[in-house]
Amino acid sequence: MPVRKPALALAALMWASSPVLAQERRPAEPLGIALEGYAYPFPVQYLPLTLEGQDVRMAYMDVKPTGRANGRTVVLLHGKNFFGAYWQSTIRALTGAGYRVVVPDQIGFGKSSKPDIHYSFHTLASLTKRLLDSLDVKQVAVVGHSMGGMLATRFTLMYPDTVTQLVLENPIGLEDYREKVPWVSTEDDYKNQLKATEEGTRKYHQTYYVKWKPEYDVWVQLAGRQMLSAEYPRLAWVSAATGTMIYEQPVVHEFPFIQPRTLLYLGQEDRTYIGRGRVPAADAATLGQYPALGKKVAKAIPNATLVELPGVGHIPHFEAPEKFHAALIDFLGK
Repeated sequence: MPVRKPALALAALMWASSPVLAQERRPAEPLGIALEGYAYPFPVQYLPLTLEGQDVRMAYMDVKPTGRANGRTVVLLHGKNFFGAYWQSTIRALTGAGYRVVVPDQIGFGKSSKPDIHYSFHTLASLTKRLLDSLDVKQVAVVGHSMGGMLATRFTLMYPDTVTQLVLENPIGLEDYREKVPWVSTEDDYKNQLKATEEGTRKYHQTYYVKWKPEYDVWVQLAGRQMLSAEYPRLAWVSAATGTMIYEQPVVHEFPFIQPRTLLYLGQEDRTYIGRGRVPAADAATLGQYPALGKKVAKAIPNATLVELPGVGHIPHFEAPEKFHAALIDFLGK
């Protein structure tokens, strides 16, 4: 049978010119370290600030209720390897329940500036308070995930009259990492951050979940594209500096001083801790044990409610959004 060369040639041409295939072969486009060109789910505004002589801008979303307004405001505080946009489904759940929701990108993260400053939870908490003051918000319920849980704890300790309720979603810092994790200088950590790759980031992100899903990969790809930016060294420095902040500024010893009612919501399969890869195997097996840590911390916080979610890892609002949002709205409504 004769070969239909014109047809084969046409098929080959169509294959090569397919937009999908062409996109798959195209190298990833660099992404600015302030996520320029990446659209957030709600409008982003900026609060101008001056820190250590540097003019910076703090990005935030201020989302009005879509359900019947109850006059209350919730602040959502993101984790270290994320930014405000990952709260999208939580924002929709809360605004649908009548809450105003304020979602800052902390300085050094997301669409906010990346200055070379001394990073501390005290500083980030004070800047969050300045944001609320600029919006004329007097009282809030504070929700913190991962590193955001440490920040939410510090904010609550600094401004107890501002916080009506505290929600800690799989926070890190339920233990003092200095006891078992070897110290590393910010400079050395920075050198390691410069060697980061998208694939390495993916492997780390996969430890967050019980079951990896394709939709989780967007957060890895965004990080990978930022690594291609000419400004990536500045972002790498911030990552190292905030890693030092987490290590050197524990909050676990101050849990007994928390005054507001607190919801401790923990995916039970989470084993997240900082310093992975530089901890001796014997110690590594004892770190990030959220089932045991949750019970210990729930006893330490005077007015805490512990919710344990089996079969869920580090990010319940991704892995079990319906359960997390139901528990969150129920707690806030009491």
